[in-house]
Amino acid sequence: MRSCFKIYDRYIFTQVLVTTFVAILLFTIVWIAPEILLNTIKKVLSGIYTPQTGLMLIFYELPLILGRAFPVGLLLGTLFTFDKLSKDSELTIFRAAGMSFYRIVAPLIVLSLIVTALCFVTYDKWIPYACQKRLEIKGTSATTQFIYTQKDEKNRPKSAVVVSKYNEGKMYNVIVMDFADTIFDDLHGLENVMTGEIGYKGVSKSGEPCWILNNVTSYDINDEGIFKSVKRIKKVEILKGEAAENAYTIMINSTKRDREINNDDLKKYIDLLKKENLDEEYRLMSNKYLQRFFHPFVCVLLAILGCLLGFSKPREQKLVGFTIAIACIFSYYITLPFFDLLAEKGVLPPLICAAFPPVAFLIAIIAFYKSKDIS
Repeated sequence: MRSCFKIYDRYIFTQVLVTTFVAILLFTIVWIAPEILLNTIKKVLSGIYTPQTGLMLIFYELPLILGRAFPVGLLLGTLFTFDKLSKDSELTIFRAAGMSFYRIVAPLIVLSLIVTALCFVTYDKWIPYACQKRLEIKGTSATTQFIYTQKDEKNRPKSAVVVSKYNEGKMYNVIVMDFADTIFDDLHGLENVMTGEIGYKGVSKSGEPCWILNNVTSYDINDEGIFKSVKRIKKVEILKGEAAENAYTIMINSTKRDREINNDDLKKYIDLLKKENLDEEYRLMSNKYLQRFFHPFVCVLLAILGCLLGFSKPREQKLVGFTIAIACIFSYYITLPFFDLLAEKGVLPPLICAAFPPVAFLIAIIAFYKSKDIS
């Protein structure tokens, strides 16, 4: 009996592995073909890219596609395998041999855990690395606008730094506003405004990190809000010490998408956002970070769901199970941006927004399990 179980485990594991691989391959081809491949071919033919550059760009697009393809491929591969086993009455034979549902899905769980690990590593390591390589190949870097506000112990603004444009380590058209203690209605007065043509991160005369502005125009403002003097200064140091480090880190990461940051750096960025009281960005990135742990686990849930959808009677229509599977996949991916928005705006905590899709799949699994009356 034990040897039979080993043969069965190898049989099911191999069947699901093959069909899952085929489903992932088809998903990848369908995802690449319409836009990515066509645009790359156009740029190669027009001479913008060399053929080698085009191939490398497509290659480094694969990790991002695989991150989405792993759960989809596992669901469809499992569904196809178990549907075929049902139609061929093999599942009936396994059940007649005394194998419970849990024993039948055991090799499937092992495979899904392997895919879960691959999915986790893809989002943590492969996708950030691939995004960086694509930027290097294209020879472009992200630009951003940035605003950083320093506050006192009473959470009142002390100063604000506005960077009109940041690119490749340089800041352009930087505006620094120093707030006065005077408050007009709900507005804080200004005591000084500085504009610098170019800024960069450097080291102050005292040896601590700071931002340095060149070609600065300084406007002093009196209590009535009127300019009282204008000065031209060649170089000014601002945001010294920890504030300079924090502001620069936030600005650098604001040029990136969450997928371009690995888990360790993303966690540090989230902690910094919380420290700086950047609530909306903190909630959004927290949700993205938590999704990296829940999303791989969805692979296990979708594998079990595919197995349940595959349990059917010999004459039962295959289309029903595949329709439900496609609907589940579509619903999952189309609702992720919606939950991102709910988390960002504080409607729901990030943990609930990140956990809701897996919990919904778990409820669906329980419902299908009971409807199939599988013991």
